[in-house]
Amino acid sequence: MQVADVSSNFLGFDYAEFYVGSAAAWEYLHWKAFGFRPVAYSGPETGRKDSVSYVMQQGTMRLVLTASLSEDSEISRHVSRHGDGVKDVAMTVTDVDKVAKTLASNGAILVSHPKEEKDDSGYLRRAVIGGYGDTVHSLIDRSQYRGTFRPGYEPLHEDASPVGFVKIDHVVGNVEEGKMDHWVNYYSKSFGFKQLMSFDDKDISTEYSALRSKVVHDGKRRVVMPINEPAKGRKKSQIEEFLDYYRSPGVQHIAIRTENIIKAVSDMRSRGVVFLDTPDSYYEKLSERVGGIDEPIEELRKHRILVDRDDAGYMLQIFTKPVGDRPTFFYEIIERKGGESFGKGNFKALFESIEREQAKRGNL
Repeated sequence: MQVADVSSNFLGFDYAEFYVGSAAAWEYLHWKAFGFRPVAYSGPETGRKDSVSYVMQQGTMRLVLTASLSEDSEISRHVSRHGDGVKDVAMTVTDVDKVAKTLASNGAILVSHPKEEKDDSGYLRRAVIGGYGDTVHSLIDRSQYRGTFRPGYEPLHEDASPVGFVKIDHVVGNVEEGKMDHWVNYYSKSFGFKQLMSFDDKDISTEYSALRSKVVHDGKRRVVMPINEPAKGRKKSQIEEFLDYYRSPGVQHIAIRTENIIKAVSDMRSRGVVFLDTPDSYYEKLSERVGGIDEPIEELRKHRILVDRDDAGYMLQIFTKPVGDRPTFFYEIIERKGGESFGKGNFKALFESIEREQAKRGNL
């Protein structure tokens, strides 16, 4: 029996929830270094005895930073195995009951049936769908809810100094070798997502390592998710290092959209955020490679920002070093000047930067 395509019911990323060892420490980092504003809190003071969560927001992008207050809980076991990382890539949908039923009929892993969460600000409905590794996707219908975040959370009223983040651009997952097509097919068949583009080991390789990647999305680029797998190389790839330390497939990085990457990166550097380095040689013939751009080359060189061009325009990007103790999760900062790509022209420079960091850790 043919089932309905509900990809049009996906409105965008709702939030990304991290399971971490210390929610307070991650809250402070994202507040003071990345410019997110604390907007909501849940914990013992709100009647939740086993864990705490801080909700951070900048632009339309929301992060939920959650830690356990118990040594024996799903959260503490997750952190023990994976380290600090993303547990839930949540998506806003219309008619969550219809979406969850259709996804389950299409073969999606239904972790939790739609349930109502209610308080004085109305109600929302939430279902949970399984993804790669221990990652899940909450499906959130907020159409009848007027509160700050979710029932069970109280508002916070803290000031912040934003760096200009607008929204989540895309979320990248790493899976084992030979499993990329399985998960691409999972999101295509179950969610009705389309394949946007793909890169093989000829596109993404260095002297030492390589990977393959395919990008799936909802059809309107509101939810965009590249999925990577390692390819054979002379030495260990960044994907293999991630899998070794994360101990399963998981979210490698979140790309954050900004409208002024030079200002954003400058502000973050001044607050202690550390980015991957790029050699001066990258900028020597940058104008020849990408053509005319609005930004001064010297400013890009100063901040080690990468540039790539496609048929629709160009984009600028830079990557932080891993945010936690393990060499797993990091952020990408991206500005799009019409460009719709993911920086194919920068892959070699980026991977060589990552390999230099791997070598320092003895993992190349």
